[in-house]
Amino acid sequence: MTLLPIPVEQAIAGLVPADLSAAELLAMFRLMTRIRRFEEQVVAASLANLVPGSTHPCIGQEATKVGAITALAPDDYVIATYRGHGEAIAKGCDPNAVMAEIMCRVTGLCSGKGGSMHLSDPERGLLGTNGIVAGHIPMAGGVALSCQVRKLEKVVACFFGDGASCEGEFFETLNMASLWKVPLVLVCENNGYAISVPTSLSQSTPDIADRAKGFGMPSAIVDGNDPVAVWRAMREAVHRARSGGGPTLLECKTVRWERHSALSAGGSNPDEQREAWQRVDPLPRFRAALVEWGVASEAALDGIDDDATTEAAEVRATAEAAPFPAADAIFEHIFASP
Repeated sequence: MTLLPIPVEQAIAGLVPADLSAAELLAMFRLMTRIRRFEEQVVAASLANLVPGSTHPCIGQEATKVGAITALAPDDYVIATYRGHGEAIAKGCDPNAVMAEIMCRVTGLCSGKGGSMHLSDPERGLLGTNGIVAGHIPMAGGVALSCQVRKLEKVVACFFGDGASCEGEFFETLNMASLWKVPLVLVCENNGYAISVPTSLSQSTPDIADRAKGFGMPSAIVDGNDPVAVWRAMREAVHRARSGGGPTLLECKTVRWERHSALSAGGSNPDEQREAWQRVDPLPRFRAALVEWGVASEAALDGIDDDATTEAAEVRATAEAAPFPAADAIFEHIFASP
């Protein structure tokens, strides 16, 4: 079996995707680049002690998030883990509000009360990121059941890591979701590590997707650093869910470069391991494919990257200038409106 994800120098672009336009391909690259530059500013802000608590960068996993969310309809729902900055931006949340929330400023998505791990923007379909490993998986199943009962014709995408796939609520959700055929797509971002524990030491089988078989659920394994491959697999799963065919488990083999979090025990990864992970960087790989396909020139892609870099710096500056919530704001947003 081919090891995934594929290193940049071994990746073959192949034929131009016939099922995506040049504009759609460029939009994917632009979104991946915006997430990368945004996350780099988050890491820098955290090192400058501007992020209260911890933060969990998704650098290296942008292709999975962008490919999957691009396959959703704008009014579909997304629920993610504490490593959810990329999902928020890909779902259309205002980067200024996302950065402000990460810095716990009053202009944030949740008025500065949620922080990095608890982003929520229901108007754009982001129903929340969750700080409890696997805690959001049954929530996603419940939202999908609600959509089914209310005949909303919406699909719920639930993002989680390989570590969450070892939790009991993961298996419980697979069982009930498959039994009731709810419109749910479970997207496992298998980056090979649960905090600092490699999957080879925590799981008896190499492929998490195999677990779907025990519940009669369709599954697929895809190179998570190829946004087009992720988009195609997700498109099929979304169609199945929306047409009443029930849930799908999609395992995306990917990476993360940074340590688990800003406060993670064990510190950064060894240099040689970090270099090996960077060899499968989805950004230069997709960039090379776009040039080979004739979708864009190197200069045009440089311009997209420059715009993303400028945007990320401006977003950080705007967030830094925003105030923190007032002390008496602790008494607000305690109860839901009747």
